Amino acid sequence: MNIPSNLKYTKDHEWLKVEGNGEATVGITDFAQSQLGDIVFIEVETVGETLGHEEVFGTVEAVKTVSDMFMPVSGEVLEVNPKITDQPDVVNKDPYGEGWIVKIKMTNPAEVNNLLTAEQYKGVVSE
Repeated sequence: MNIPSNLKYTKDHEWLKVEGNGEATVGITDFAQSQLGDIVFIEVETVGETLGHEEVFGTVEAVKTVSDMFMPVSGEVLEVNPKITDQPDVVNKDPYGEGWIVKIKMTNPAEVNNLLTAEQYKGVVSE
């Protein structure tokens, strides 16, 4: 299972990559996409909204189930990955690269310190 060490993780299987200027990219983990199976639709209707830590920012629909996606940190949703509209399965193929979900502007960057490291996340998914 792929768990890049340069990212931060949530117990709900989202990842966060901190960019410059308080911006960050958010997606779902390799573990999450493998558990969901074939992803057929991703809905994010929160662009322009400022959401708190662990608030739902969208849903991911797979053949088997629908799952909420939660904000890893508080922030404003700036944009949605345009690829996931026409090719939602890009999340299955490349969850940490081309399959990112949203870009956010963090409103409380210190919350990043509460997220899991790659090593801690490995412990979560191996339970």
